[in-house]
Amino acid sequence: MPSKPHEVQHVTIHGHRRAFVKVGTGPALLLLHGLGCSHTTWEPVIDLLARRYTVIAPDLLGHGQSDKPRADYSLGGFANGMRDLLTVLGIEQVTVVGHSFGGGVAMQFAYQYPERTERLVLVASGGLGPEVTPAIRAVTTPGFHQVMGVLTLPGIRHVGKKGMQLMGALPSRHARDLGEMAEIYDSFKDPAARHAIRHVVRGVVDWKGQVVTMADRAYLTQEMPMAVVWGRDDTVIPVQHAGRAGELAPRSRVEIIPNAGHFPHKDHPERFAKLLHDFIKTSQPASYDRERVRQLLVDGRAEPTPMATVTEITSA
Repeated sequence: MPSKPHEVQHVTIHGHRRAFVKVGTGPALLLLHGLGCSHTTWEPVIDLLARRYTVIAPDLLGHGQSDKPRADYSLGGFANGMRDLLTVLGIEQVTVVGHSFGGGVAMQFAYQYPERTERLVLVASGGLGPEVTPAIRAVTTPGFHQVMGVLTLPGIRHVGKKGMQLMGALPSRHARDLGEMAEIYDSFKDPAARHAIRHVVRGVVDWKGQVVTMADRAYLTQEMPMAVVWGRDDTVIPVQHAGRAGELAPRSRVEIIPNAGHFPHKDHPERFAKLLHDFIKTSQPASYDRERVRQLLVDGRAEPTPMATVTEITSA
């Protein structure tokens, strides 16, 4: 972890104040956090990555220190927001790295703006299958806002957060992600944050699970280097989804990190940073070819090809 939090900058776009961290020099990395999180989820790896790259870690609208207006919280809306933020910062092309819900935003960004996307990295990403923890499905149920308002009253919230943190410290893979979930739970004390998260989740999840998928457009990734990183002990989105990513995008690089949960970049920051650097070092950035993309769209989805190699890391 860094000795102190990184400086948070702000910029107003379309009337909404957006928070972000920008450090380092070199090729640009756009780090997109997950549902209910903020740029702070990337704190363990920001300095490691900033040694070689310009790292941009925003708080998505409705999260962290960014505004939480009544607004468009669709994947397309978030992708538009990231394009506009990069434009304001004078950054034309990025390797986009998305964690969990941020993976869905990353996929949408790459689909909408392939000319600005050099590579795509999905970390325990949504959008690869319907399965998801019941805790996220619960956000879509009637009365969530009111019930969570009670559960985040000062005394109750303190006990609940502390209990989750203590359980998260237990030597059990099933409890591994509870410490991070405690921070998300704590963020729900803000009514505006609860409203925003509810709108976000309803756009991508229903009572059956995830409703947004990359399956119908995954064939377009053959024109873009793609890596998938997952923690073997993920209790939020099953690690089997990493294999699905390999089936949908056979040219992708899939890495499974043992002894890691839904936040592999926090469980093993140095290993994660090395994986990311190795992927960037050994892949050429995508070169957007409008005619090639047009032909792919005309031809449609290709026949299935052999699955990408799934590698489980066994050494530090």
